[in-house]
Amino acid sequence: MAKKKCPDCPKCLPAFMATYGDMVTLLLTFFVMLFTTAAIPGQELRLLMTAFTGSLGIFEGGQTLSKGDLEEMGMNLSSLPATEKGSALAKSYQIASEIFKPEIKTKQLKLQQDERGLVISLIGNDHFPPGSARLTETAKNTLVKVGTLLPQLNSMVRIEGHADESPLATNQGSEYYETNWELSSQRAVNVLRFLHESENVEPGMMSAVAYGKYRPITESQTPEGRAINRRVDIVVLSQNKYKRNYPDKELPGEKVPQAEWH
Repeated sequence: MAKKKCPDCPKCLPAFMATYGDMVTLLLTFFVMLFTTAAIPGQELRLLMTAFTGSLGIFEGGQTLSKGDLEEMGMNLSSLPATEKGSALAKSYQIASEIFKPEIKTKQLKLQQDERGLVISLIGNDHFPPGSARLTETAKNTLVKVGTLLPQLNSMVRIEGHADESPLATNQGSEYYETNWELSSQRAVNVLRFLHESENVEPGMMSAVAYGKYRPITESQTPEGRAINRRVDIVVLSQNKYKRNYPDKELPGEKVPQAEWH
């Protein structure tokens, strides 16, 4: 006796199902391709994976993060690399763009955002003569604007001195530097002193470092390239970075909570 077919089963699927199935498969392939080609920082990837800890039964450990940088962030979404930090940096960039619009237009100053924070670069022959750390009048006029900007941002500032690859002259009058380290260091210090002594920028907000000729941003084979590399970067650091390195220090206008003793 022939087996009867189930009366509830349709004889054939609707024609659109084949096209729909193909579309779903293509979408799945597309998103897998996006994931596999995306550059995901290790720290962010680990944060994503911790969301599944204990949920799927394939990870060891409990609901907390192990010791390290991630431990401080905890499981609180408000602690993640946040929109607040990005928004503050974008706002600082917008303010600086308006203040330095003439200098940016004439290519005397470069403004950018990177992993360090907001970077104001004094570039070109207009700020430092070759082999000299002396501030020109153009540099001083620009630093006056920097002095009005920094208190608005309320952040720590690192002043980075740079030099080009030109050999140092043996006779520079009152200025003499054995290497480009000393030259770039003096450029950073001169900028720091001007901001403090002439513009009353809080000295505790600032620090100076020197990189010599070892961090060029362009080729030094031409006079124009050497002028660009002969620069000072005024880096407005994020408060989060400063507080991570010095958790017990306070920023201007900020009070460190005092411990309560019982």
